[in-house]
Amino acid sequence: MFSLFDKTPVLDADSSQWLFDTYAWAMKQFNAEIFYNQTPLVLPTNDYLPGRVDSVHGMASLIFERVKGYAGVSHWPTLLADQSSCALVGPPKVEIKGALRGPEGIADDTADEAHRLLIPYNPQQINNPEGMIATFAHIIAHYLAQMANEPPPGGAEYWPHATELLAVYLGFGVMFANSAFTFRGGCGSCYNPNANRDAYLTEIESTYALAIFGVLKEIPNSEVTRHLKKHLRGTYKKAVGDIQGRTEDLAMLTALR
Repeated sequence: MFSLFDKTPVLDADSSQWLFDTYAWAMKQFNAEIFYNQTPLVLPTNDYLPGRVDSVHGMASLIFERVKGYAGVSHWPTLLADQSSCALVGPPKVEIKGALRGPEGIADDTADEAHRLLIPYNPQQINNPEGMIATFAHIIAHYLAQMANEPPPGGAEYWPHATELLAVYLGFGVMFANSAFTFRGGCGSCYNPNANRDAYLTEIESTYALAIFGVLKEIPNSEVTRHLKKHLRGTYKKAVGDIQGRTEDLAMLTALR
């Protein structure tokens, strides 16, 4: 009951401001119109990620193609490979035809391996689909951010954090919040650290970033919280309340529409 009167901020002022500023950067660089009118909130349900195949690579490919589609980059030339078989190579020379994102992009199925973006995957993440989806979305965001005209706020030190935020902007915030931290539990034989992803934004930061998405897209809280881990649901609702009260920051983002 006393939590109803808790006025403690969800995040410190610097962290929440950085999230707003990085959203503004993403909108300026990567088409705010697509964000507002074409970007769905991807949910961990069969409606968004249907299908199943028998092989690990086939399942990874199925998940990745869905992620590409929701991110608006289905036309990008990519090469999906087991991370154990990936060699360290220089930056690929890739040409993306048509629009960078969205339905106006032009697929080029003739590109050879040297002209495709390498997408490594961890086979052990197959049993952690939210972690795999977030990992794929982060890789896409990493490549996308490299095509920006300006670097994200915070400089090189915050590059991985900014690219995670960009992946939330692309619609994958639920997966990032849910997979930011995995509790080991009491059964060591049940815990596989290799199935988890490397997270840079904390659980609370990812949840706050997701809440900015929800407020901007006018998504009812219940449509989001039902898909979040239980301990994050209250944090999400509190973040929404905090964000709705930040009228100047919201005006900054809505003005970019």
